Amino acid sequence: MNRASTRITLMLAAVAIAVFALPSAAMAEDNYFAWCTRADTACQTGSAAGLVEGQCKTAPAAYHKTQICVDYAADAVYVYDGQSDGKSAIAEINNDNGAINSRLCRNNRGYGTWAKCDFDWAEAGEHRARAGYLISYQEMPTDLLWTWTGK
Repeated sequence: MNRASTRITLMLAAVAIAVFALPSAAMAEDNYFAWCTRADTACQTGSAAGLVEGQCKTAPAAYHKTQICVDYAADAVYVYDGQSDGKSAIAEINNDNGAINSRLCRNNRGYGTWAKCDFDWAEAGEHRARAGYLISYQEMPTDLLWTWTGK
């Protein structure tokens, strides 16, 4: 093998390693908060949502008027960004059953938009629905809006 072929082969190998070893943009996107790296937490960035379903409530102004809806039958969460501030709206669903105890749904689509996240949670036990906004990787104020069991 001559030097040119060896260099090309090494360059192609380096490119392949770089492409397959680095996380994709979508994977990195769902590590928007410190908890997202924990085994007991599931984080999603919601997809655009048109029709919103389920029980809905809105957080007070101190939590940027984030509105969330929970569709119990589908284990889906909808998040509305209620304040024009450049920050992502967040829904947080907590429960004490199963391996995943905290589920975060981020709406990074901007003010006046809805986003939907699909989760799968245990029906048994108490669940807590919280809404707020993402300040940084380490700071995410949320307000408890309601709790439910057995849905």
